[in-house]
Amino acid sequence: MTPRTLHPIAWWLWALALGAAALRTTNPFLLGLLVASAWLVVASRRPNAPWARSFGSFVKLGIAVIAVRVVLQALFGLRVPGHVLFSIPSVDLPEWAAGVTLGGPVTSESLAAAFDEGLQLAVLLACVGAANSLASPYRLLRSMPSVLYEVGVAVTVALSFAPQATVSAQRIREARRLRGRPSSGLRGVRGMAVPVLESALERSLVLAASMDSRGYGRRPPVSARRRRVAQAATLAGALAVTVGVYGILDEAAPGGIGYPMLLVGAVLLVTSFAYAGAQSVRTAYRPDPWRTPEWLVVASGACVLGALVVASTVGVDGLRPAFNPLTLPALPLVPALAILVGAAPAFTTPPVPVSR
Repeated sequence: MTPRTLHPIAWWLWALALGAAALRTTNPFLLGLLVASAWLVVASRRPNAPWARSFGSFVKLGIAVIAVRVVLQALFGLRVPGHVLFSIPSVDLPEWAAGVTLGGPVTSESLAAAFDEGLQLAVLLACVGAANSLASPYRLLRSMPSVLYEVGVAVTVALSFAPQATVSAQRIREARRLRGRPSSGLRGVRGMAVPVLESALERSLVLAASMDSRGYGRRPPVSARRRRVAQAATLAGALAVTVGVYGILDEAAPGGIGYPMLLVGAVLLVTSFAYAGAQSVRTAYRPDPWRTPEWLVVASGACVLGALVVASTVGVDGLRPAFNPLTLPALPLVPALAILVGAAPAFTTPPVPVSR
């Protein structure tokens, strides 16, 4: 295959599908397979760019989330009966704080449940990091519909904060190392926190200023009636899509509400985009193509999400293992194989061009 970069929206749809699949299971083996699939794709298709180095930072943030979740469970979590590992001095709380504890016996079952809940959030962060490492935020902005272009500028500036923070951290760490100052551990983090945040915010503001100086956000001459109709359709479509996604991902949602609302919302959004963008004066230079590799990337993510949704609907054993009594969770074969399909873009997509 001829080396080329894929459409950024394809990478984001693939990553969001993997993240949504993580909400359907608390099995640590399945969650680990999701992270491994994302890591394999990032390792093989990540371009050589400064914004493409944020996957590791998101993984480290996920590890910190797991540690914080376990500590909070030990200090304030619900006391789950089981094998007591150690006890923390407890404090009696008033009646209005029912369900909240401060100290007490800590069991292995409660720590295992807290670890899996933290791992689920860590997988979501890893999927977002994979999308940030694979899709250029500038090309993503260029692919936004014209009716959402002003919102897309703000979103792009927000999304560029994490990659810029990663680049700033690497540069500041090298500068501190050359000056003989600590660049690791608690002292290093304390000395790098403020410069990293200041540099990342400054780069994001410079990006916003350069976009404004080049005419980004210019309004086309659209009639008031057309603008109101498009805004109403966009708002109704966004609400319908939100309800539909909630109905699909939440197992406790009323049955039969997810897919119809998602379909209605998608139709309203597409209609509003076409209606509002008919008089747009915005042009695109060398637009990104959408070809077979992009469809394969989206299909691999949809396969993972669909398999987990169907498995949770029919009640496949092992998706949400019980921790009382504490046993090693089983690995469901069909969902595990479906998750491995999520790593297919590492082999079915063209390689990334290498700049000389």
